[in-house]
Amino acid sequence: MTFILAIDQGTTSTRAILFDADMQVHKIAQQEFTQHFPQSGWVEHSVDDLWNTTVQTCRQVMKDTSIAASDIAAIGITNQRETTIVWDKTTGEPVYNAIVWQDRRTSDTCTALKERGLEQMISRHTGLLLDPYFSGTKVKWILDNVPGARTRAAKGDLLFGTVDCYLIWKLTGGAVHATDATNASRTMLYDIKRGRWEPVICDLLEVPMNMLPKVRDCAADYGVTTADILGSEVPILGVAGDQQAATIGQACFEAGMMKSTYGTGCFALLNTGKTMVASKNRLLTTIAYQLDGKTTYALEGSIFIAGAAVQWLRDGLKIIKSAPDTQKLAENADPNQSLYLVPAFTGLGAPYWDAECRGAIYGLTRNSGPAEFARAALECVGYQTRDLMEAMQSDWGAGDNAAVLRVDGGMAASDWTMQFLADILGAAVDRPKVLETTALGAAWLAGMQAGIYPNQADFAANWRRDRQFEPNMDTTRRQVLYDGWLDAVGRTLTRPAGS
Repeated sequence: MTFILAIDQGTTSTRAILFDADMQVHKIAQQEFTQHFPQSGWVEHSVDDLWNTTVQTCRQVMKDTSIAASDIAAIGITNQRETTIVWDKTTGEPVYNAIVWQDRRTSDTCTALKERGLEQMISRHTGLLLDPYFSGTKVKWILDNVPGARTRAAKGDLLFGTVDCYLIWKLTGGAVHATDATNASRTMLYDIKRGRWEPVICDLLEVPMNMLPKVRDCAADYGVTTADILGSEVPILGVAGDQQAATIGQACFEAGMMKSTYGTGCFALLNTGKTMVASKNRLLTTIAYQLDGKTTYALEGSIFIAGAAVQWLRDGLKIIKSAPDTQKLAENADPNQSLYLVPAFTGLGAPYWDAECRGAIYGLTRNSGPAEFARAALECVGYQTRDLMEAMQSDWGAGDNAAVLRVDGGMAASDWTMQFLADILGAAVDRPKVLETTALGAAWLAGMQAGIYPNQADFAANWRRDRQFEPNMDTTRRQVLYDGWLDAVGRTLTRPAGS
């Protein structure tokens, strides 16, 4: 048999997934790794952890199935986006920990750039807002704060990349320094219309352009792994940032189709086809995918905290032992209480983009307990998704394809959460048979490029639904609940919404 190996390097764990010739999951290996919080609002990963868990999971999934490298036709890579790594181009040694997408340490830098009136220029080129979320100011911080880094970068001794780029460089033994268009579009350094690194922004952030990788299609030749890693060389033929990979895995290839992925955060993408839609509601304009040199664009709404709220219940409050416990608690919550959790642990993302506000809970009574906290943690995901959907429909309009939201990610397995999502949206929610849509998207890119998986049209035609959740909440109840959410957010923001 011929297999595709998908590497899914996420925020809290790394997974290696083997897909067979029919694009079915054959085996998964997974390893979690440590999250580092050196200061309030700072989030880092050990770069060695990212690399070691990648190699170990790949070897483990092959060992578990007795599959040799010669049985693997290609590798596809998908990754946590915006997370920033700078390393020595000779030794491969990182000069600092990976600064994670959730990190807020460059808030002051972003504020200063906004005060200089530069956000509109940056948005015009990149489709992004000035926010610590993106890679550009993270690179600047590393060069400014690591002794000797700026001098080494000026000499051409350092390289920058998102996680996919670093893994490609390591897997190929330093032979390839490249990324794909979707990951490049999240750096705040890339002009998504011209398809190039933007010199004006690089100069503004003092990022030498000799640090930047080459940008390729999502399905392209990214070199081959060195033989010592998996036993023999394997070509790397597909790369996409995790949310774009999920969009591909959900076969959202038609303009107007939407998907939402519920992992650590929540990320909704609306395919806008060949049209770059400039948002009036502080959404992001980004690249959905790039194939055969042709770019497809999307509107994206990014929620920083989704599954991470459940992790907080487990690790912070210690009121659950595992994520599935939340569903039973939510089912037993007091229906007469209306708790609202605004999960601004690292600020709020779209459509508010308030980096300074912090999490809050409203509506507490003496009778509030674990069940009500669990329900609030699940409900906040639905409320935040509605924020995004309303902003997207305002920017794009509600066409035929907008009637259904395709969902994936760990929280999509919760029937209670998906039913509440459909209820609060007033729209159908489709859950696919293959929940591993992020890995599937990366696998399809590599397998299609290798010639063993179907073309785009046939892949889309074979997408299958596991279950559709229909809204059954009355309109008045839906609006009362959502108005309560908007009130809670308004009380949490450090500045008025939209400012």
